[in-house]
This record gives sequence, structure tokens and C-alpha cells, in this order.
Amino acid sequence: MAQQISESELVLMKIIWKNGGAALYSVIMEELEKDRNEWKNNTVLTLLSRLGEKKFLKVKKIGRKNEYVAAVTEAEYQTMQTNSFLDKVYGGNVKNLVSTLLRQDILSADELKEIETFWRKEE
Repeated sequence: MAQQISESELVLMKIIWKNGGAALYSVIMEELEKDRNEWKNNTVLTLLSRLGEKKFLKVKKIGRKNEYVAAVTEAEYQTMQTNSFLDKVYGGNVKNLVSTLLRQDILSADELKEIETFWRKEE
């Protein structure tokens, strides 16, 4: 699934993930309103339709309502995006990525120790 999703589509996916991986249209609209997002109904329906075409969402009929079900978990999406970024920007070289994070003080020494501890637990 090499498809990319837009920032707007990601907003909708985050609502669905936050809702346990499935949400009715009404729930999605409520969440958008909470975030002061004033997208029109047609805009939201178009974005949901695109996510379906890209195989990120499935639509389940519940009576006359549509439930939008994530076909990809948030963790799976994050992994896909991380791999894509790593390939595009660093040619797949994780060492260069970590080196950049350390040089630019994006990743602190303490965070690096946390990662090392995590890594050792996983082995």
C-alpha cells in the first residue's frame, strides 16, 4: 500500500483511529466541530470516499448509516510513512537519520538511552 494520503484525509483517519478504528459519519462530523473544523458535508464525504478508493477505509452499512472502518491501523500507517520517509530522504539508511537527529539536538542523549533500553528489552 504505497498510496499517500493528504493532510485532510489524515485528519479524518485520526478521528477514526481515536474512535477505536470505526466511526459513524455523525461522530466524524462531531469531532470535526470540536476541533473548530468547518468542512462542508460534501468535502468530508469526498475525503472519506477517496480514503476508501485508496484502501485505507472500508464502509460498513448499519441500516441506512455508514460506518467508516479503518483498513489500516495507526501503527501500520506510521510504519509505512516512516519507511517511505527513510527511503526518500536517507536512502533507507537508519544510521544517517539517527545521526541527523542527534546532530540537530532533535533527539537528546536521554532519549537515545531510552531507545537503547527499549531495544535491549525487545531482543
